[in-house]
Amino acid sequence: MRLPSRMMTLRNLITDVPGLRVGNAQDETIASGVTVALFDAPTVASCAVLGGAPGTRETDLLEPDKMVPGIHGIVLSGGSALGLDAAGGVQAFLREREIGFQIGNMRVPLVSQAAVFDLLNGGNKDWGRYSPYRELAYEAAGKAGAEFALGTAGGGYGATTVNLKGGLGSASIVTATGHTVGALAIVNSIASAVIGDGPHFWAGALEVGEEFGGVGLPERVAPERLEPFWKGGPQPATTIALVATDAILTKAQAKRLALSTHAGLARSLRFSNGLFDGDTVFTAATGHKPLADEATDFTYITVAAADCLARAVARGVYEATALPFEGALPAWKDLFGQK
Repeated sequence: MRLPSRMMTLRNLITDVPGLRVGNAQDETIASGVTVALFDAPTVASCAVLGGAPGTRETDLLEPDKMVPGIHGIVLSGGSALGLDAAGGVQAFLREREIGFQIGNMRVPLVSQAAVFDLLNGGNKDWGRYSPYRELAYEAAGKAGAEFALGTAGGGYGATTVNLKGGLGSASIVTATGHTVGALAIVNSIASAVIGDGPHFWAGALEVGEEFGGVGLPERVAPERLEPFWKGGPQPATTIALVATDAILTKAQAKRLALSTHAGLARSLRFSNGLFDGDTVFTAATGHKPLADEATDFTYITVAAADCLARAVARGVYEATALPFEGALPAWKDLFGQK
């Protein structure tokens, strides 16, 4: 079998997949934000939560045995469990437009969410009685479109890794069978996206063009650079993602895709799916292109999805800028420049 094509689509963003739009909103004072993906129509989706400390909302309904056939949006946010208010803001946005699952004379927008822990990044989290995430999500939904910022933006605004500023990343690819696959990730890893102190990304072998610096991989990785290190103390961390395809998939296939796509985190981070992270991957199939040969086409999609997620993780770190606080972690470009 041939490997998937490495051809990027127009934007190298998840919005190269037809049927979805993405919007960002952030609050620089609290150093956190929200990224929202809205679907043009109810969309088959699933997820796989493999981290040991997740923060999620409305993930049970994505399991293949649950009756809901499709959802309307997915939210990736900061704020840890406090950030889970964000889905309510997207629901409000959709209800105003009479979008939702019809039950009698009521419409209930179905919006799933995962959040990262960014509460110790230097921002002022003294926001009063209620968190700002609901309003940020409403704003992000209103901005949803084909183009959106990467790096220190949206839900990736306050994200960090163990040694560098994290952020929002995205990438896309077209498989050899003609299906488009895109990934969107908030990189707030408990560990590292670079080998040792950098500049090489763990995902370097998968880079297309110079989308995250073009530095490739070192000739060899010295044993000391393989020693794991992570955010210490009580601070959990998480990388959360949405991977979408234009293929027609069942919920069971979307679940299998979510599970297999976690390989992209393993390829781009050292390490993932740990005790103190909440690593979560959502998948969505917008249903524009059937599988001609179910087994072959789906296999191509699973390979492409994992590679695409790994690239999105590296781009999230590469595109980030440092937060303006004393003691803030440096950005990749601060240390290694921009090619």
